[in-house]
Formats: sequence, C-alpha cells, structure tokens
Amino acid sequence: MSLLGLAAAFNSAALAQTLSEPPAQRPAGSKPARIATGLVTIESDQQQADQLTGVITATGNVRIVYPDERVVATARQAQYFSQEGRVVLSGDVDIVQEGGNLMRAEQVVYLVNSERMQAIPAQGQQVFSRVVIPPSSSQSPAPAKRAR
Repeated sequence: MSLLGLAAAFNSAALAQTLSEPPAQRPAGSKPARIATGLVTIESDQQQADQLTGVITATGNVRIVYPDERVVATARQAQYFSQEGRVVLSGDVDIVQEGGNLMRAEQVVYLVNSERMQAIPAQGQQVFSRVVIPPSSSQSPAPAKRAR
C-alpha cells in the first residue's frame, strides 16, 4: 500500500528521479511513466524546524500533498524526527490516496527506514482503513472460443 509513501514527503531528498520512456518506445495506448519529483507541499497554520534536535513541526490545519505517491494527508499536527527517521501525524488524521485507499486515526506513526506504520485510534474509537485491492491478472482466463 503506497500510503507509506507519505513518509517520503519528509525525506524527499532520498527519492531517486525516474525518467519517462520516450513516446516512440511505449506500447500504443499506454500512459507515460510518471516522473518522481520528490515535491511535497505542506500547508499549516504554523511551521518550525529545530536544527539542534532535527525535529520539523507543522501545526494547525496541516495538509500534506505528495503527488509522486498520489497521497494527501490532513491532521492537526505533523512532526518529522529526522534523527530517528520517524513521522508522527496527530489529531484527526486522514490519509487519502488516489484510487480509493484511505486511513483514519487519531495518530499515525511511520518509521521511514523500516517502512512500518502504526495507526492509533482515539480513546474508545477504532482505526478505519479502506484498501482497494486491484483484481489479479492471474484470474481465470477468458473462455476459449469453440472451433466450428
């Protein structure tokens, strides 16, 4: 699930750029490969960075847009602990990915290096996730046509 790509929003310098194939080399009707830009937009009421601790904090109406992973996350606060490689989104966290993937929790902790995520509900509540699983290409093949 690419919702985990959200953490790369805070570590965008580590992203490798990919190049799209020239149109002449793509099969007819296929879409060009997306170019990874590493671009992340973080909007909030306030943002601060502490150079000594390596902690970046965005507070109040936080909205993070990470186009490379087609992810938009909202929360009341977002913190990136650069020395630990940990991202913490807190307060009414919604993470939405184009295509239908969704997660709602009170807090989401993502460990960048191990690509592990933990969603924590508000007291007395539950975490909500919706994951769209694409149909497998190994499903039953179309029926063969009968010879006449």
